Amino acid sequence: MNDSIQLNGQAHAVQCPLSVSALLASLGFDGIPVVVELDEQAVFPRDYASIEVRSGSKVELVTLAAGG
Repeated sequence: MNDSIQLNGQAHAVQCPLSVSALLASLGFDGIPVVVELDEQAVFPRDYASIEVRSGSKVELVTLAAGG
């Protein structure tokens, strides 16, 4: 069964609950440096495997880019 989360302000269907790590992997961000905010709280990379994303969660992802 698919649930819905808000991902960067847009509805996104996922199977909940899932870890932040699993969400990032499903989005193609596995191993890529990103900043994650879950329900308006910053999530540290060390916690990605243990923090769960649930149906209705609000997730903001920001990728890091170098350059000028």
